[in-house]
Amino acid sequence: MTKQKLYKIQFLSQGKTYEVYARDVDSSPLWGFTVIRDLVFESGEGMVIDPAEERLREEFRDTQSIHLPMQAILRIEEVKRRGGVAIRDATSGEKIMPFPLPPRKI
Repeated sequence: MTKQKLYKIQFLSQGKTYEVYARDVDSSPLWGFTVIRDLVFESGEGMVIDPAEERLREEFRDTQSIHLPMQAILRIEEVKRRGGVAIRDATSGEKIMPFPLPPRKI
């Protein structure tokens, strides 16, 4: 039995850096693009819910493949195990919370 490969992909989209995991990364039939298929998300059966995971799962719920322009891809890594997904601000690198937070009192 062969073990399926797993890739961590970091790419830019609308001022944010996305970090997702997928089983298939290949050259796209569209010139200058890379295609990503079979996104991998947590099963969602546990008690702890990661808001970034839920947002990405919802955003890519019906997506069969993503065709990313090569210029948007920051990094593709083949990894042994899946880590956490994230959405970060592209300039500061800070994680973006997918839901509004109450204003902090100073």
